[in-house]
Amino acid sequence: MRKNFARLVSLLFVFVFALSACAPATEAPVDATEAPATEAATEAATEAATEAPAEPFVFGMLLVGPYNDGGWSQAHYEAGKYVEEKLGATMIYLDKVNPADRPGTTPDQLAEELVAQGAKLVIFNSDDMKDASTAFAQANPDVFVIMASGDQVWPDGKNYQEIPNLMNIMGRMEYGKMIAGCAAALSSTTGKIGYLGPLINDETRRLAASAYLGAKYCHEKAGKTTELAFKVTWIGFWFHIPGFTTDPVDVSKDFYTTGYDVVISGIDNSVNLPEAQKLTAEGTPVWAVAYDYINACDAAPDVCLGVPYFNWGPEYLKAIQSAADGTWQSQFVWAGPDWSDLNNPDTSSVGYVKGPGLTDENAAVLDEFIAELASGLNLWTGPINLQDGTPYLADGEVATDQQVWYLPQLLEGMEGLSASE
Repeated sequence: MRKNFARLVSLLFVFVFALSACAPATEAPVDATEAPATEAATEAATEAATEAPAEPFVFGMLLVGPYNDGGWSQAHYEAGKYVEEKLGATMIYLDKVNPADRPGTTPDQLAEELVAQGAKLVIFNSDDMKDASTAFAQANPDVFVIMASGDQVWPDGKNYQEIPNLMNIMGRMEYGKMIAGCAAALSSTTGKIGYLGPLINDETRRLAASAYLGAKYCHEKAGKTTELAFKVTWIGFWFHIPGFTTDPVDVSKDFYTTGYDVVISGIDNSVNLPEAQKLTAEGTPVWAVAYDYINACDAAPDVCLGVPYFNWGPEYLKAIQSAADGTWQSQFVWAGPDWSDLNNPDTSSVGYVKGPGLTDENAAVLDEFIAELASGLNLWTGPINLQDGTPYLADGEVATDQQVWYLPQLLEGMEGLSASE
């Protein structure tokens, strides 16, 4: 009997324990000393929990040539990557924006495509896109526009327009070309320097003329006994377009086989370097100066005297940062080298990398010339005449920015066309 009773008690205990385990848990008592959350605090916490992270600023870039051309367009592309890294922004781009590669389209139409993909700022990277950049900026006042080169918003320029959402940015490559001309003159044994020109306009005339001024100065300073000859041959565009331009490879060959032992590139890619390498390998030592892109000498290092290059990153970073943070101002920027550190990637808009083809002796003289420029030497000082003999700068007269930018002809002493025929 006691055994049965004990078993009954055990069963009742198990049943009660099971019921208590299945019952819902009660809430812990509220601490009477804890202040209740305020309505404002609750709203703030809700906003903090639901607020999405800020979207990166998206900018677009139109490149006239291939993004990896080893020249002008690649310098812009890598500047865009620089901005992405420094600002946390996002770049989208279209390359080969030119009539041959994209017939039937215009740069302003392609800029609309970038905006449709989220771009809040568009960079037009070629002088021949100037009119398109103006049309696009005026039609899209809420989109920021950078025109690489161009003078639309230069108050002291010939073509000034008030376009609040447009900025002109260009490097003072005149200095880089002077250094290139000096390197060419120091290295030449014949005194004959060829210049591979793209199309003819204000920009290309003043850059070719700057190379000539640098060559002339260093040719005389070095006491060269040869007579300086400086010839410009234009191909018709920034790079070779079969059936439309003169082949720059053929132009380079013509220079090298007619006594010109240095060819300076003024086009978007340095095809003169491989040609110089071929002739040198065949027993005729000749040299070349590259252009635009910091690593352009890599195409043929042994014959390369150096490369004057654009570093678009610092000014693009400033401009895009201002667009992103609301401090944008329409302005004309003509940025020079950082003479304290010519090749500083964060501060110098124009640089010069000496090439392996430059002898140690000539490299030392070139450094002296660069130091003179840094100390204020201005080769755009008269007397300077235009190609047809017209006086341009009187003796001792220093050119204004406008006289340099809008150079109407090549200079006296230069051979080649000053205008398209």
